[in-house]
Amino acid sequence: MRGRGDARSSSALAVSWRPATWHPRLDMGRLSRPRSSFSYRNLPRLLLFFLFVGPFNCLASYSRATELLYSLNEGLPAGVLIGSLAEDLRLLPRAGSRDPQSQPTEHSGTELNPPLSFSLASQGLSGQYVTLDNRSGELHTSAQEIDREELCLEGGGGAAWGGSISISSSPSADSCLLLLDVLVLPQEYFRFVKVKIAIRDINDNAPQFPVSQISVWVPENAPVNTRLAIEHPAMDPDIGTNGVQTYRLLDYHRMFTLDVEENENGERTPYLIVMGLLDRETQDQYVSIIIAEDGGSPPLLGSATLTIGISDINDNCPLFTDSQINVTVYGNATVGTPIAAVQAVDRDLGNNAQITYSYSQKVPLASKDLFHLDETSGVIKLFSKIGGSVLQTHKLTILANGPGCIPAVITALVTIIKVIFRPPEIVPRYIANEIDGIVYLKELEPVNTPIAFFTIRDPEGKYKVNCYLEGEGPFRLSPYKPYNNEYLLETTKPLDYELQQFYEIAVVAWNSEGFHVKKIIKVQLLDDNDNAPVFLQPLVELTIEENNAPNAFLTKLDATDADSGERGQVSYFLGPDAPSYFSLDSVTGILTVSTQLDREEKEKYRYTVRAVDSGKPPRESVATVAITVLDKNDNSPRFINKDFSFFVPENFPGYGEIGVISVTDADAGQNGWVALSMVNQSDIFVIDTGKGMLRAKVSLDREQQSSYTLWVEAVDGGEPPLSSTAKITILLLDINDNPPLVLFPQSNMSYLLVLPSTLPGSPVTEVYAVDKDTGMNAVIAYSIIGRRGPRPESFRIDPKTGNITLEEALMQTDYGLHRLLVKVSDHGYPEPLHSTVMVNLFVNDTVSNESYIESLLRKESEINIEEKQPQISIEPTHRKVEPGSCMPTLVALSVISLGSITLVTGMGIYICLRRGKTHHREDENLEVQIPLKGKIDLNVRERKPMDISNI
Repeated sequence: MRGRGDARSSSALAVSWRPATWHPRLDMGRLSRPRSSFSYRNLPRLLLFFLFVGPFNCLASYSRATELLYSLNEGLPAGVLIGSLAEDLRLLPRAGSRDPQSQPTEHSGTELNPPLSFSLASQGLSGQYVTLDNRSGELHTSAQEIDREELCLEGGGGAAWGGSISISSSPSADSCLLLLDVLVLPQEYFRFVKVKIAIRDINDNAPQFPVSQISVWVPENAPVNTRLAIEHPAMDPDIGTNGVQTYRLLDYHRMFTLDVEENENGERTPYLIVMGLLDRETQDQYVSIIIAEDGGSPPLLGSATLTIGISDINDNCPLFTDSQINVTVYGNATVGTPIAAVQAVDRDLGNNAQITYSYSQKVPLASKDLFHLDETSGVIKLFSKIGGSVLQTHKLTILANGPGCIPAVITALVTIIKVIFRPPEIVPRYIANEIDGIVYLKELEPVNTPIAFFTIRDPEGKYKVNCYLEGEGPFRLSPYKPYNNEYLLETTKPLDYELQQFYEIAVVAWNSEGFHVKKIIKVQLLDDNDNAPVFLQPLVELTIEENNAPNAFLTKLDATDADSGERGQVSYFLGPDAPSYFSLDSVTGILTVSTQLDREEKEKYRYTVRAVDSGKPPRESVATVAITVLDKNDNSPRFINKDFSFFVPENFPGYGEIGVISVTDADAGQNGWVALSMVNQSDIFVIDTGKGMLRAKVSLDREQQSSYTLWVEAVDGGEPPLSSTAKITILLLDINDNPPLVLFPQSNMSYLLVLPSTLPGSPVTEVYAVDKDTGMNAVIAYSIIGRRGPRPESFRIDPKTGNITLEEALMQTDYGLHRLLVKVSDHGYPEPLHSTVMVNLFVNDTVSNESYIESLLRKESEINIEEKQPQISIEPTHRKVEPGSCMPTLVALSVISLGSITLVTGMGIYICLRRGKTHHREDENLEVQIPLKGKIDLNVRERKPMDISNI
């Protein structure tokens, strides 16, 4: 069978065919069309096969069930030929084939009668992706593009016929099949065909990692060639070689490499291999880009960030930077005073870096009792008061212990200096509120607020004592005059709780012998509600699409208050200008809208929101919320009128402007852009897409068609687009562009025999004409404008009917040829049109010499033209309207109204007369027409077509 798709797409479509009754070929592992050639050496085997399956084969043939398999690439455009069922089922006859190897067809001849009909048994999902020609049986791809990954990865397993999707294990494990049931009719050619369309994968998907950041942890003592699986391998919806094939790193850092292992299911997992010695203390992580590459041509790539963290092991012990420190302690030092601190360093992390400090067993018990060592911080404090019998020098050996490590050792050599004199004294007297050694001040206290008085004195009264303030802060210690040794502590600047809440200062006193004494003062500020809430954005600009869901989330407002406690708790409220359908949670600040917004009703909202704290009195701030409702294509184009009517004079020039079709769309932007197009009559009419101007491509002729009904479609630019249609009626107004057409007499050379015995008043003949125009343009009047003959005035013509009658009795002198030039004129405006015809009447008892009459007709003798207007012509009445009088205007209006009534009445009378004339001709047929028709060889001779001319 022929392959299809090569000429229509970039990928070949392999097509295979098998009948359901051709069982011996199913074990070949593939589907193929049975060959027509035959090997005689297989004849015995074939006879045995038919003998065995004969009954079943007959049953299968009777069922006429057939199975066809096609294959094509995914992603093909619409219109690609998949296969022809008529050809592949061999239902089409092949006339004149002389190939002795060709298989016999089921029918002969060049045509099938009745014709074949193909139809889908059901319109399932598969029918969306293919189109079936009911007559030719050709399968084509539809406008719905086939995506193998969407169909088969989401369609699930389990094959099902009738338009379902199947992932089948045949012919391959990765097949993706579209299944169709096709009925072939009529009954003479009935087939029930199961069509399988195998969708072949193309490389249209790049590998993708499930996460953008991948972390792998490697112990720092991992040996070379350690393999670690990288979780979250890349996924590729494509299959086979189009799937993920290999991985690589953008930077291996000279420490790593990648390997890929494939399991039984064909899944590839990347493995990280350690290629060098790792040391977390030197570098604790490596960052690179891992790239997954598929096997397509060209290959597609996917990437993610790979972070290789080096986990710590306990491979470092504590170390001191020094081996010995020297410490000096005065004999009057206060108990609990820190005298020194030791610190060791362990480069490991976490539990591996935990250090505890302890005295060595060599340290005497007396030294341990005098100096306390904190085992966690390594701080040495004076544990008891220094007595007179205490040794002057103490050697403290300190150990830094780490897990699984040999302790590090440091020696602290402590020297005690005995003090003979008593130190100065500092006596505080607090003015501000003081509790447990902490002074409390309000942040809004003014400058120079007093805190405390300090009395500085020497207990022995021998030495001069000075003092100063130690520490940072807006405080000042100054002598309080006129008193000696009295000092006042006060503030120097305003205090701000939001800048700093706590201060620690010290009053230091020393005497001339160099003894120092400190008094620590802690100042705690108390917060006040001096800050209003502050919005992060004073103008909050939001957008939301119209037709939103009820209670849709808009934003979360955020305001901060620098105050503490309840003073800093912020509540949110809508301003008075906010519409009622907006809601603001007072605690969380979440702004929602409870109803659907319609952009066409209102596009922008602007209102205020308040943030209020819980202080007393409360403070608040205001922000503005500006919401723009984004447009959605929820409005179809609307025509201004449902029906449009235009009156156009015929012979209107081509591409002239007929009228404007006005259409609007309430949506905005692209959604509101409207394009107009003709639904029908596009070969005659055209419409400007943007302006809506309707034009005719050609000049219109009312006599060919008096009206047109058009349908115009308006489509907006939304996605998906919306449309509407409108009806347009074009009525052509008649203009006088057709002169009357004389139907009888048919020629200027015809003649009629008039017997001398004809009585006066008898009808002799008639002139019959029609006009293709309408209205007054088609009202015809007949008149004789030229006469020639013995006594041609003996004949007269009715201006309305065109009947020619004899006015006077014929005499002997009237014998001969009478020629009447008849003018047939319409009543067109502004210029009536007319035609002329020659009526020849031969007065005689008989026609004895036809050649003589013909010679008289051929003579072109001049005929005097008598210009007389027909009596039935309707002349428009024109009157000059005097500008200063209303009477002429009323007269003119009356005349116009009377003329209109007369015109309508005349038209009715004309129609009745035309009908009556027809009956009259039938009644008088024995009188006029039967003699003319019965004696056509004697009385009437047609010589040439009537000469109709416009004068």
